[in-house]
Amino acid sequence: MFQSFEDKSQKEKGPERLLALRNEMATEGLDGFLVPRADRFQGEYVAPCDERLAWLTGFTGSAGFCAVTQEQAGVFVDGRYRVQARQQIAEVFSQIDWPDVKLADWLRETLPHGGKVGYDAWLHTPHEIEQHMHALEGSGIHLRPAPNLVDRIWLDRPNRPDAPIIDYPANLAGKPSCEKRADIAGQLRAAGQKAVVLTLPDSICWLLNIRGHDIARIPVAQCFAIVDQQGRVSLFTDTDKAASIGPDPDIDIADWDQFLPALSSLTGPVRVDKTSAPILVVQTLEAAGIETVFAQDPCVLPKARKNSVEIANTRAAHLRDGAALAEFLTWFEETAPKGALSEIDVVEKLEACRRATGQLKDISFDTIAGAGPHAAIVHYRVTHASNRQLRPGELLLLDSGGQYLDGTTDITRTLPVGSAPTEESIRRAYTRVLQGMIAISRARWPRGLAGRDLDTLARTPLWRDGLDYDHGTGHGVGMYLSVHEGPQRLSRTAEAPLEPGMIISNEPGYYREDAFGIRIENLLIVQQAQKPDGGDEREMLQFETLTWVPIDKRLILKELLSADESGWLNTYHAGVYQKIAPLVGDKAKNWLKVTCAPL
Repeated sequence: MFQSFEDKSQKEKGPERLLALRNEMATEGLDGFLVPRADRFQGEYVAPCDERLAWLTGFTGSAGFCAVTQEQAGVFVDGRYRVQARQQIAEVFSQIDWPDVKLADWLRETLPHGGKVGYDAWLHTPHEIEQHMHALEGSGIHLRPAPNLVDRIWLDRPNRPDAPIIDYPANLAGKPSCEKRADIAGQLRAAGQKAVVLTLPDSICWLLNIRGHDIARIPVAQCFAIVDQQGRVSLFTDTDKAASIGPDPDIDIADWDQFLPALSSLTGPVRVDKTSAPILVVQTLEAAGIETVFAQDPCVLPKARKNSVEIANTRAAHLRDGAALAEFLTWFEETAPKGALSEIDVVEKLEACRRATGQLKDISFDTIAGAGPHAAIVHYRVTHASNRQLRPGELLLLDSGGQYLDGTTDITRTLPVGSAPTEESIRRAYTRVLQGMIAISRARWPRGLAGRDLDTLARTPLWRDGLDYDHGTGHGVGMYLSVHEGPQRLSRTAEAPLEPGMIISNEPGYYREDAFGIRIENLLIVQQAQKPDGGDEREMLQFETLTWVPIDKRLILKELLSADESGWLNTYHAGVYQKIAPLVGDKAKNWLKVTCAPL
């Protein structure tokens, strides 16, 4: 359950493993080699057998990559993981601030006379490789497919996941698989495309109404698929784990080794998503002379736009989850001031409260429970080595979620341990984060706008005080699938228009390294807004709140809040009490009554 942030044995093995990799590079005639975090499915979360980046460098974050030459080895991480990477990577690796420093620029400096840089064509997308190659033009540096050299030296590499595939009930999916397949086939016929190659497991699980347990916390089955114009599906996976898929004349199940031959036998045009498919897919089609059309995975948008059944189900899941959080917070408020709690105690108690619902399938990601300076590590995960006692007067950042058959949850609260800190800069930062979270919650915007158009709303209150945060404001969330789902996001770079039915997180924050961290997060769902009296005919959208858990008020500087912001918070807490109090025990109900009182 707890993975080490600072595994000294891993750091000690770093030089040996790096040397072995460089020896293999020399054998292959390579001057460099790329080691991504990604697996062949391009997911954020990977199975133990695909933790190549962590195995080589020690870095366990969910985003990043390593570039190795004979003289240098850089681990590229973004703002979410810079503190974590400094603690984890072996000294033989240099930490590179990405995307401030681009891979191409680093390679140009590291290989000034040019060279050959290898990559595993299963682990990189066409879009990614094209970008690198364009940026390297004129440098004399050439990227070329190569065997996976890490796999050669990783002698005790774990086996591939083999969990059975399970059916996902149509009464939860809201639409039978045959109708979804018919919709995709219709898109292909309309576009004059003969087939589409699907490589994202969550897309395939959504399309076929199946789930799995190949990835910890994420109920997906690892698989690839090809869908043709008639809606027939060729599913590629370990065939022995697909026995539970009911007989269907339009679904053919084949083993992994049949995937590349199947690609070579297709008739074009074939649709491929160049942002998510392995570049090997495109290389295989091109080698067979098959026309390839680049377009978005056709499952991505309909999966993100939850139907009415999914919306009703996820509302129920969030109420259940909110009740579990209320029981936990009641316990926490009673226990924390005694000074006997550790971060692991918090993680275990919170999961126990969720399991007490009788409907939890798993937590939706490893719980982030960072106390004091650990709260400044955006994606901190407690380990037995890093476990810290909670000290009165400091902050606990608690980010967690649950996987239920009827929905996936994700919530963050920042909690004072015992008495709230009195330092004005902490309280001011907390209030600014809260104001940003409220601004997103209250947003109303014309249809067609994307997350990048709303992201500024969350940051503006922080900017007033010269503060900011190095992560997106929100990510999409799946339906008993990945807790991080695209294409919808709230960030400076999010280009996908927000559409009704999309679930998205709202989680501004602020972090002061080695001191404290603050984040407040609710999940929201996009819905059509009612036209105001006298309003024009332009279609507007707004958010509906899904998360119903009290927001701690002890850190708020009330004088900073506007009347509208205070009103929103009071209305939200009235809703929390109304919805959650009937679902909890007497002690939690009494706690809610006090906590949800007007500001």
